[in-house]
Amino acid sequence: MIVCQTIEALRLERAKIVGAVGFVPTMGYLHEGHLELVRRAAAENDAVVVSIFVNPTQFGPNEDFSAYPRDLERDLAMLSAFPELIVFTPSAEAMYPQDFQTYVQVERLSQGLEGERRPGHFRGVATVVAKLFNIVQPQRAYFGQKDAQQLAVIRQMVRDLAFPIAIVGVPTVRAADGLALSSRNSYLTPEERAAAPVLYRALCAARARYEAGERDAEALRATMRAVLAAEPLAQVDYVSVAEAETLRECEGTLSGAVLLSMAVRIGRARLIDNLTLGTDRHFC
Repeated sequence: MIVCQTIEALRLERAKIVGAVGFVPTMGYLHEGHLELVRRAAAENDAVVVSIFVNPTQFGPNEDFSAYPRDLERDLAMLSAFPELIVFTPSAEAMYPQDFQTYVQVERLSQGLEGERRPGHFRGVATVVAKLFNIVQPQRAYFGQKDAQQLAVIRQMVRDLAFPIAIVGVPTVRAADGLALSSRNSYLTPEERAAAPVLYRALCAARARYEAGERDAEALRATMRAVLAAEPLAQVDYVSVAEAETLRECEGTLSGAVLLSMAVRIGRARLIDNLTLGTDRHFC
């Protein structure tokens, strides 16, 4: 495993690679979901680059940038199972040097859902991912379906800016009780951790109604809200039934692929989760 701390060092290593490069961008504090992305990338490419960078521009002024879990030594130990890996760990100064002025904004897909509640979030995401793509020059990049809106934003950016990169969405990795794996799960107390699978239960309840023939968007939202309301520790930010491709909120009778999603606060943790329905298979 090679660890590169600077853009120059990464580019030197990148120049040595013959064949396809898979890229897994992360903010660190890795878990099994990240490792699944790395496994997929390793299976489909000749070389894999993983970045570890807590991106300040995707956090709002009252969000958890300072508290976001960081443990590079732990992350590198987890990645040591992949001996051929290149790990890129740039500093904030390298990614955003003094007088940095250029940002990437994906307009419509950044609105609504997470974008509505976290102004500027997806501008920060698109900017850092675009810069990482420019540095790493991968043929494929891997993102988890858990962050469905982020995945849609990145795909749109790649199309619009003609990046020669295939964006690969990987199904959400879950704990045995259904909780989507997330670095922010580390914020949960034991009591809160026991409550957290309510998100997946709510999504599954709506999916069951959908599979039983329910096609009214508000009925599915009501189903999710009812399950969440039964958990005293759950503070609902939003529940959504949206068109899977456009992310526009659905009203009335559903047709085509649908994204069920939600954000819920449990203690200090703001958790998100989603399911996609109406495709050949249900992504979760």
